[in-house]
Amino acid sequence: MVTGPDGALSLPWLRPVLDRALAQVRGHSTLVHGPGGVGQFELAIALAQAWLCEAEGPGQRPCGRCAACHLMQARMHPDFHLLLPDALREPLGWGGDAEGGAKEGGEGKKAKPSREVRVEAVRAAIDWSQQTSSRGKGKVVVIHPAQAMNAIAANALLKTLEEPPGSVRLLLCTHDPESLLPTIRSRCQRLAVPRPERAVALAWLEAQGAREADVLYDASGEQPLEAVAMLRVGIDAAAWRRLPASLQRGEASALTPWPLPRAIDALQKLCHDLMAAAVGAPARYFAAADLPPGAALPALAGWQASLRRAARHDEHPWNAPLLVEALVAEGRALWPPARAGTPHRLGTLSSR
Repeated sequence: MVTGPDGALSLPWLRPVLDRALAQVRGHSTLVHGPGGVGQFELAIALAQAWLCEAEGPGQRPCGRCAACHLMQARMHPDFHLLLPDALREPLGWGGDAEGGAKEGGEGKKAKPSREVRVEAVRAAIDWSQQTSSRGKGKVVVIHPAQAMNAIAANALLKTLEEPPGSVRLLLCTHDPESLLPTIRSRCQRLAVPRPERAVALAWLEAQGAREADVLYDASGEQPLEAVAMLRVGIDAAAWRRLPASLQRGEASALTPWPLPRAIDALQKLCHDLMAAAVGAPARYFAAADLPPGAALPALAGWQASLRRAARHDEHPWNAPLLVEALVAEGRALWPPARAGTPHRLGTLSSR
């Protein structure tokens, strides 16, 4: 739920941005952009709800009490249309089959959820936008993330962005505006979502049950929603602090319970901070005191390349524990061995 019964946003740092948008956004097409994990999607939903809100007279929008707000909160508003990749529907709480969603594949197998906003879904949204508003307050289409549209889908949207039918408004969300077609960017009014102040973000994380919120906030790259997502898969502050020492000892067991994309992301962040420490720069994701010294920069560069290759295929049906062990073994080799005998080395990605 984006807003409560009193219309308050669940992410408090978004309220000033929403108020500014309601006062300043006049065009039919708006590009909501900012760092990932700070609430672009939540802001777009709240802005759509505010535009469709049916409260009369002065007051905060969305009100959270009118029939339209209740329909939005129930995800049943007839004048609201959401375009999401199928793979993001469950994580964002908008589960259920969408238009153009995953279909049954051959031999009764279900197709893998798409990470794209497909052209068929874009064309269906355009057809929907040309129909009359059901409740008379206009219609709103939200596309998240906009960079999930391929070139064909993006081009199918251009005419509607330039000349939306009737009172339709379009909201496109992205963390990387430069990844969009210039013709998309030029047709949209921009709405920036800044990072929240650190104190505000930490207070919110503590309210979500995060212990040592500052550790998780740094681990997430100062993305509070990402920090909560880490908590939900079992990555807490204590586990994060232990990771550098576990790598130095070659203990892959610290990572194997984590989803493979999370494990690779954590190793990439650790590699980044070790490289920063090697050249005298400050760490970003880990406390400097937790980083083991002595890793050589050339070896770190080789490990970084292996991690980058693994990240490109983190959804491939690997044997995840073996892949994590291989990456940790390669990371363990960054430090001179202080063990008797010759350790067994697992094959790394670079040797595959």
